[in-house]
Amino acid sequence: MTDADARLEELDRRLLARAIVERIQRGLRAYRQAREPGVLLRGARQALAATLALVAVLLGLVWAFRRLEARFSRRYEEKIHSVQFQSFEILRAQRIRSALRAVVGAVRAATAALLVYLWLQFVLSSFPTTRPLAARLLSLVLEPLSGLGSGLVAQLPDLAFLLVLFVVTRWLLRIGRLFFDALAKGSVALSGFEPEWALPTYRIVRMAVIAFALVLAYPYIPGSGSAAFQGISIFLGVMFSIGSSSFISNIIAGYSMTYRRAFRLGDRIRVGEIFGDVTEIRLQVTHLRSIKNEEIVVPNSTLLNSSVVNYSALVRNRGLILHTSVGIGYETPWRQVEAMLLMAAERTPGLSPASAPFVLQTSLGDFCVTYEVNVYCDNPVEMGTLYTQLHRNILDVFNEYGVQIMTPAYEGDPDQPKVVPKEQWWTAPARPLPAPPGQPEGGGSR
Repeated sequence: MTDADARLEELDRRLLARAIVERIQRGLRAYRQAREPGVLLRGARQALAATLALVAVLLGLVWAFRRLEARFSRRYEEKIHSVQFQSFEILRAQRIRSALRAVVGAVRAATAALLVYLWLQFVLSSFPTTRPLAARLLSLVLEPLSGLGSGLVAQLPDLAFLLVLFVVTRWLLRIGRLFFDALAKGSVALSGFEPEWALPTYRIVRMAVIAFALVLAYPYIPGSGSAAFQGISIFLGVMFSIGSSSFISNIIAGYSMTYRRAFRLGDRIRVGEIFGDVTEIRLQVTHLRSIKNEEIVVPNSTLLNSSVVNYSALVRNRGLILHTSVGIGYETPWRQVEAMLLMAAERTPGLSPASAPFVLQTSLGDFCVTYEVNVYCDNPVEMGTLYTQLHRNILDVFNEYGVQIMTPAYEGDPDQPKVVPKEQWWTAPARPLPAPPGQPEGGGSR
C-alpha cells in the first residue's frame, strides 16, 4: 500500500494494509471452508432431500389435479350446455369443456414449473461452484421474455397492419364465396357463365386474393428484411419450383378441362384405353369408375393432352347411336339383310323409341357386304347390356331365316350354311325365358 492509497481512504497506511490483509484472509477461509468435504456432503444431502421432496410434491400435485378433474366431471360437466342463439349454436358444450380442461392443465403446468424453479434455486445454492448460476437463474428466464416483449412493442404498428389486412382479406373471401355459391345454385345468373364453373372460378379468385394479400403483408412481417428470412424464402421458392412442375401442370389442366366443358360428373367417357363414368373432378386428377367397378385415377394433364370421347354429352338432346357390323355374302339380297337387322333392333328392349334405327352398307368387300346397324339409346350406362341384347337378337334373326354371318373372315363356301337351327337354340343347360310383349317366345336364355 502506498501513502497515496491511504490518503484516498483517509486512513493510516499500516492500518489500511492490515484491514485489506484481514479481508483477503477472510475470503480465503470462506473459500476453503465452503469446499470442505463435510460441507459438500451436507450440500449433497440437502440437494437429495430437496429432489425427493420435489418428486413427492409433483406426484401429489398430479393426484390432486386428477381428483379435481374427476370431481369437476361428475358435478359440473353435465350442467354445461351449448351457447346458442335460437337454433344457431354459437359455442358447443364440448368446446366449453375442453377450454375448462385446458385452463386446469395450464394451472397445473404453471405450478409444476414454479416448483421446479424453486428446486433448482435451492440445489444450485447448495454448492459453491453453482452458486453464481443460482443468483442469475431468474434473469436467465426473464431476459428472453423481456426481449420478446420489447420486440413485440416495437412491432405493434406492423402487427396492427397485418391484423387489419387479415380481417379485410377474410371478409373479401367470404363475400366471394357467397357470390359464387349463389352462381352455383342458380339464384344469381351471369350471361355465358355456367353454374359448374362457379367453384373453380372461386378457387382462382381466392388464390389471387391471397397472393395479393401476401405481397402486401411481406414487408410488414417481423424479420422479413433479415438475411436469414430472405435465404429461407429463396430456398422454399427453389424447392417449390423444382418439385411442383407436374403439380402445377395438372392444376392448369384441371381448370382447362372445367372451362372446356369436355365432361361433367356422371358422364361416361373414353380416354385412350380408359373407359368409365366420371365420379369426381379435382384440380389435379379425375376419378373414373369402370364398367368392372374399378376406380381409375387419371391425371388432368393426361386428359388435356388426349382425345376425350364423351358418350353422355349429346345423349340429352339427340341420343347416343350404338352400332355393330356384320358381313353377309353377295347371294343374300341386301333388302332382306336390312330387314333382318331392323327386326333384331326392334326386338331389343331399352332402345330409344324416339328415333328409328337405320342400316348402312359400309363396304363392298371381296367376299361379303358389310352392313352396319345403328340404334339409339338415351342411357349410356346401359351400353354394354344393349350391345349384348342386340347381338343376341341379330344371331337369332339370322338363324331363323337361315342366313350365314361371314364376319370376321371368309375362306370358302361351306356345303351347309353355318346357322343354328331353332330346335337347337335351347340346348342344355340353356332354358328359354318368357318373351317380352311383342317378341317371339324364347328370345333369350337363362
